[in-house]
Parts: sequence; C-alpha cells; structure tokens
Amino acid sequence: MAPPTPVHPVDEVPPVRQLAAFGLQHVLAMYAGAVAVPLIVGGAMELPPADLAYLITADLLVCGIATLIQCAGFWRFGVRLPIMQGCTFAAVSPMVMIGTTGGGLPAIYGAVIVAGLAIMLLAPVFGRLLRFFPPLVTGTVILIIGVSLMPVAGNWAAGGSGAADFGDPGNMGLAAFVLVVVLAVQRFAPVFLGRIAVLIGIAAGLAVAVPLGFTDFGGVADADWAGVSTPFHFGAPVFEASAIVSMLVVALVCMTETTGDFIAVGELTGRKAEPRSLADGLRADGLSTVLGGVFNTFPYTAFAQNVGLVGMTRVRSRWVVAAAGGMLVLLGLLPKLGAVVAAVPAPVLGGAGLVMFGTVAASGLRTLAEVDFKGNHNLTVVAVSLAVGLLPVGVPTVYDRFPDWFQTVMHSGISAGCLTAIVLNLLFNHLPERTGSTAGQPAGEAALSGTTPVTPGEAV
Repeated sequence: MAPPTPVHPVDEVPPVRQLAAFGLQHVLAMYAGAVAVPLIVGGAMELPPADLAYLITADLLVCGIATLIQCAGFWRFGVRLPIMQGCTFAAVSPMVMIGTTGGGLPAIYGAVIVAGLAIMLLAPVFGRLLRFFPPLVTGTVILIIGVSLMPVAGNWAAGGSGAADFGDPGNMGLAAFVLVVVLAVQRFAPVFLGRIAVLIGIAAGLAVAVPLGFTDFGGVADADWAGVSTPFHFGAPVFEASAIVSMLVVALVCMTETTGDFIAVGELTGRKAEPRSLADGLRADGLSTVLGGVFNTFPYTAFAQNVGLVGMTRVRSRWVVAAAGGMLVLLGLLPKLGAVVAAVPAPVLGGAGLVMFGTVAASGLRTLAEVDFKGNHNLTVVAVSLAVGLLPVGVPTVYDRFPDWFQTVMHSGISAGCLTAIVLNLLFNHLPERTGSTAGQPAGEAALSGTTPVTPGEAV
C-alpha cells in the first residue's frame, strides 16, 4: 500500500479549536484597518450615523466573502493562499472626491463596479508579468511593505490617529505591555500557545485595559443584533466617465500591491505564487470589488497587515484565514458582535502590530539575502526603490501638489516602491548585451533573476 501523499502546510486543516483561535487573531489584526475606509469616506461625505453603521457592516460582510473566495477558491478565482481581504486605502482620496463633488455614493459604486470588471479582464496579463519579480524585486517590495506599515502600528500604540490622548504615556505603556506579553509567549510558552501569541497578547492587554478605563463599550448597546446588506441600498449605480477613470488608476495600483502581497505570502508559506495562481488571485480581487460595488462598499485588495501574522506565527494554512473570513461574515450580519470587537483599544492593537509588521520587513531582508550584491548594481536598485517607497510614508504630504492620478499611484509607498524596483531591475540587469551569461542562457535572462549566474560545478 502506497504511503499517503503529504499535505502541503498551506492545505492543512487544523482542528476546529485551533481554527477558531488562529482565525480570531487574523480578524483582530485587520479589523481596525477594515473599518477605517468606510469611516473615512462616510465621514468626509457627512453621512448620518445610521448610514455609517450600514457601510461598516456591509464592508465586514464583503470582507469575509472576499477572503473566503481568495482562500478557498472556485474555478479560476482565488489564489488559494492565506490572504485576508479588505478595502484598499488607495481608493480613499478618489472616492472622497467623487462622493463630495456631486456624484455621491451611486457614482462611487458605479466606478467601483467598472474597476472590478477591469481587474478581472487584466488578471491574466498581470499573471504573465511574474517573471519581472525576481528575489531582488520581491525582497525589496516585502521590505517596503513591512516598513511602510510601521506608522500604522505607531499610531495605534499612541492611541489612534485623532485621539484626544494621542501619545499619552499610558497608551504607549499599554502597547509596550502587549508587546512584552507577545514576545514572552513566543519565547517561553509551548508551541501551540506560541502560535496564538498575538491573541494572548491582545487578551492580556484587554484584561489590563478594561479596569484602567481604556475601553468604551457604549457602542455595543446601541448596535443592532442583526442586519443584512441589500444590493444597491443607496440607489442604482451611476456611471460617470471621470469617476471611472480615477477608479481605473486605483485598480492598477491595487493589482500592483496585491501582487506584492501574494509574492510575500508565497515566500512565507513555501508555496510561491505562479503566473496562473497570481492571475486567479487578481481575478478574485476583481470579483470582490464588483461585489463591493453591488453591496454598498468599496474596492478590495489583499491586506498587508495579515502577511506579518502569517510570518510571525508560522501558521500557513489557508483554511485558518478562511475561518477568519467566516468570522467577518458573522460580524457583518451581527452588528452587536462587531461592536464588541471594535471596542478593542488601539494601543492593544499597536503592541501586537509592532512585532507583526516588523516580521514582514525582516522577511524581505531574508529574501534579499539570496541576492548577490557584488560587482553589479543591485544595491542601487534596492536603495533607490526603498527611498521612493518610503518617501510618502515619512512625508505624507510630499505629493499634495501633484495631479490626482499621480497622487493615487505615488501616495502608496508599496506601489511606488514596487514600480521603481521593477523599472530599475530592468534598466540595470535585463540587458541582452550583458556579459557573464551562462552557457545557453541569455545574459539578460540570467540577470533578471536578481542573482549572479552560476556555472556548472559552482556552489550555489
């Protein structure tokens, strides 16, 4: 009798108890970011509280559905990796502009639906571009993803952007306490508990935060027990040319960012993204974005916040993240339950975020360790790409005087750094006349890998 075929860690299904614990970690890691986009857009449009609450529950519902599509997959939809989906921040500025200049939510949703359809059509094209992401480029992009998320963790640790007590030592102390608990669990606890170190850290932070008055459960009593998002709740979609053009630019940015996230998770899980799986994942992004336009929410993309959690916990099962998607669906259908999760104080999330996002950056450095930096321009590629990617992170207003389409692309450090790395790698490495090629291999193709060509008999 032949031995059973080993199951890849990505496809393993943990016991229900572990699925619940690991999945809840992913929900807590992305919840604040998930509800931020509807809050920002709805707030800028001065929507009443009831409409804001509706946007949030609709967002959580489609977040869950989009995550299930991406992780479980069907036919040619879904990358089938542990990827959480959420509303993209790249679309915030264009959507606020569309919504506040007379178009309202119907014009936003019309543009979102068209953008989703465009992503589905362009997915195979992007899938064939995977060869332009050698270790030189992927390592740089993963590093930029991790470092660009650090301000998010910093804002959480300080109390959350706009908080009256932002930067209060008490907030920072609570975040530090959570960080210490996470590290202590990882270092001293049994293996299983180490894998839910973030969840334990957040629970410990809550146990301290409640008696000290950091939490506010007032919104729980006001939230409804049940609610269902119905298609086109705010009216039939309106298709305006200017709104569609701006959202198509957002679609290209989302595809670039998502590609970087897929590659990062592929590196962390040992199942590297292939052209077909990349196209399937992007196609799922497009479908989720169309669903967003139909069910009163916004464009969807892979959430970089959760990439760090995969790397830190070393839990690689896509079914764990699918379980998190199921929890998001419940949160979208049960607003009162969502309000309980929303009551987790920002400093508690900040303490966990510091180690998660740092893990992403460290993974990028590990990938770059595979690249040869001797006698070539690879160091220049990394240096300039990192500088361009982190410029809008360090100086958020640096592009405020530029055209809207330029801001949409360059305000995202991930897309700016990714595009720069691709272009510079092609400029310095992908040249047919490059010397030092291996026998039977064009020099440009060898250089495209971002490493030094290896001749027969040479140690790798």
